[in-house]
Amino acid sequence: MGQSAGYSLGVMTIGTVFCNKCGSQNSSAAQFCSICGAPLANALPASNPLAVPDATLAAPPQAQYLQPGSATQTTSKGYGGFWIRFVAAVIDGIIVQAMVTPVVFIVGLMIGVAGAVATTGRGPGIIAIWIGGVFGLFASWLYEAAMESSSKQATLGKMVLGMKVTDLQGNRISFARATARHFCKYISAMIMFIGYIMAGFTDRKQALHDIIAGTLVQRG
Repeated sequence: MGQSAGYSLGVMTIGTVFCNKCGSQNSSAAQFCSICGAPLANALPASNPLAVPDATLAAPPQAQYLQPGSATQTTSKGYGGFWIRFVAAVIDGIIVQAMVTPVVFIVGLMIGVAGAVATTGRGPGIIAIWIGGVFGLFASWLYEAAMESSSKQATLGKMVLGMKVTDLQGNRISFARATARHFCKYISAMIMFIGYIMAGFTDRKQALHDIIAGTLVQRG
């Protein structure tokens, strides 16, 4: 019997074959060529556009699923809300004060001694307070901007609690942006600290200074 060129549907075979001798087309069920009478045992199969494909061949390809850890899999990260950021700020405040207090004490002592020698007024004490305040602000800015723009992307307080500061695409921020974020915190504080509280209810837990500077505080 000639070789079938079609696809199987159940037990029925549909298709045609070409005769090896004269090249005429014959039914795949024929044993001999209808034109020249040659046997069709080794006939070449002919394509049949009306052939019905086997159900297994028509089955759709299996869906491809992303496996955990694959290169195309994206992992979502959480954001640092109000309270965890508050705790981190307390830790950072203690660290900054630990660095600032000895310096302010020494500077204040030197100014106080000089003032006691020169005059008995309260001027030297006021100057010492101003210098201490300015130095504290400077140290806080430098500490925060340098740490958040470093490879760690976080102050020590944020590092302890597993947070880091990024831009809106999750990338490391520059020192300039970290500086802008730091000084925008004064705006968040001036409006009755509402700018800080916003971190508790905005979509990506952004405080006002994060929105202005275009930053995120991510966890994990």
